[in-house]
Amino acid sequence: MPGSETLEAVFVAFANFMWGMPLVVLLVGGGGFLALYSRLMPYRHFAHAVGVLTGRYDEEHHEGDIPHFQALSTALSGTLGLGNVAGVAVAISMGGPGAVFWMWVTAVVGGATKFYTASLAVMYRGRDSNGNLQGGPMYVIREGLGRRWLPLAGLFAVAGLFGTLPVFQINQVVQLARDLVAIPSGLATPDDHFAFDFVMGVIIAVLVLTVILGHIQRIGAVTARLVPSMVVFYLGVTAWLLITNLHQVPAAFMLIVRDAFSGDAAAGGSLGAVIIWGVRRGAFSNEAGIGTESLAHGAAKTNEPVREGLVAMMGPVIDTLIVCSCTALAILVTGAWQNTEADGVTITVNAFETAMPDFGVYILAAMILFLGFSTIVSYWYYGTKCMGFLFGAHRQGWYLWIYTVLIVVGAVVSLDTVLGLVDGMFAVMAIPTMSSALLLAPRINRALHDYLERHPFVKPKGLSMRSKG
Repeated sequence: MPGSETLEAVFVAFANFMWGMPLVVLLVGGGGFLALYSRLMPYRHFAHAVGVLTGRYDEEHHEGDIPHFQALSTALSGTLGLGNVAGVAVAISMGGPGAVFWMWVTAVVGGATKFYTASLAVMYRGRDSNGNLQGGPMYVIREGLGRRWLPLAGLFAVAGLFGTLPVFQINQVVQLARDLVAIPSGLATPDDHFAFDFVMGVIIAVLVLTVILGHIQRIGAVTARLVPSMVVFYLGVTAWLLITNLHQVPAAFMLIVRDAFSGDAAAGGSLGAVIIWGVRRGAFSNEAGIGTESLAHGAAKTNEPVREGLVAMMGPVIDTLIVCSCTALAILVTGAWQNTEADGVTITVNAFETAMPDFGVYILAAMILFLGFSTIVSYWYYGTKCMGFLFGAHRQGWYLWIYTVLIVVGAVVSLDTVLGLVDGMFAVMAIPTMSSALLLAPRINRALHDYLERHPFVKPKGLSMRSKG
């Protein structure tokens, strides 16, 4: 495509500039601070979070649009997707196996980050221009910090409008279809595949359109069915792969830990490159500190901010510590990461093809199709809320048609182009999200203490929950 190389260079340079060490410190250091500031309290109540997720504490008369389970499913559909399959492969190819360790770090501290950001999304819900209740970092900033902070809220909304475009997901889904179907059947070649990519983009755009016309209630219903079944399915397949290569799993873990503190296998050849690529892909995978998932958690039907925060805390555990780890180990034990000619989802495909020559790649393809589809649907919801905040809720319907067109665009541009755009915008979103979470953290601590005092059955034995103010 004319000018595509220039566009790619601009987006890649933008992403590399934004994802410097200061942003890593903000995400990882900020998450670590929040974990310590809460005295690890969210982590202590994981069992209660599971109880909330099962619907035991749902209240029909509470404000919001969807139950806790559907809110988490919608948020997970935005995180459990191509980031867990292609994103992990990118992290390993660019940062080496050690990048996986730093993905784990983002997940551990990200649990606390998500507790605060999701709690704030419910605590400081605001009205849009139509008078409807909305949640998300831009409303947290406006309602919690005041209108003098509106530029920071606008920054998030602008970055969210571009960062939640479906270009990465559709790009990788189409790449998979091209590698598995089009090229072997002669419908496309490695050098001439624009027509096939365009047609696939149009087909997927139509399918997505039929779902998103139903808005958040339909999205919640779809993701509540798709996400859990896909996670269980993927874990089952990767467990079988790892069991058949069990003798190599300990060595893979050792490789991850050893390379986490060296730059030998990183594209940049430095420890900084390992850390940055691990945090960069970890943030894209679990979105802790980015703020997009707060748009879904802010729609939860609850008047208890802490409850939704506890539910949100489970996201990084499921997404990164479990699902991403399975992908990383599959890539490492099969040696697929050492194929320097492959990129993105193709690396993971090669891993499954190596371990399961007859059917593995088709099983993975089915999972990628469903997870990619659910992520594209959820990202529309995120983007339309940003559109409504910036231009008025009565105009957010325009985004539906813009989004549909951009699905087709994402199908035909290069992987580096879409990664540069999305990664750069994710970095921009992290600045207002983490800033507001750190500034408003004392209010969430007081709400947590109050919640645990009103629900003594949740309180760990021997632990005083009296707030010191």
